[in-house]
Amino acid sequence: MVKKTARSVVRENKHRRIRSRLAGTPEKPRLAVFRSNNHMYAQVIDDEAGNTIVSASTVQEDVKKGLDKTNNVEAAKKLGEVIAKKALDNGIKTVVFDRGGYIYQGKVKALAEAAREAGLEF
Repeated sequence: MVKKTARSVVRENKHRRIRSRLAGTPEKPRLAVFRSNNHMYAQVIDDEAGNTIVSASTVQEDVKKGLDKTNNVEAAKKLGEVIAKKALDNGIKTVVFDRGGYIYQGKVKALAEAAREAGLEF
């Protein structure tokens, strides 16, 4: 019988490998993405200081407003725009994108492209 590893375990292992290669600095912080079944979360993190500079999620009312669902591509686009605006307001222009072990397609890709269009560079 073939033993298959759970998707969540595979994602966590991928995320661990990715994080060993990239880290956020004060000049170029890390844009980290997390997806749950119902929401998406994005944070701009300075790993040297160990603190979150900016965060946004589809749980927040300003992001959720105008969306019929919080777990689709449209919600991810809106979240990308919001996180980019907040980062630019804090003087952050360039970031390192951390896809969190997720495949770069669908919601993760939509969030990244929306953040780029809104002015973030990565």
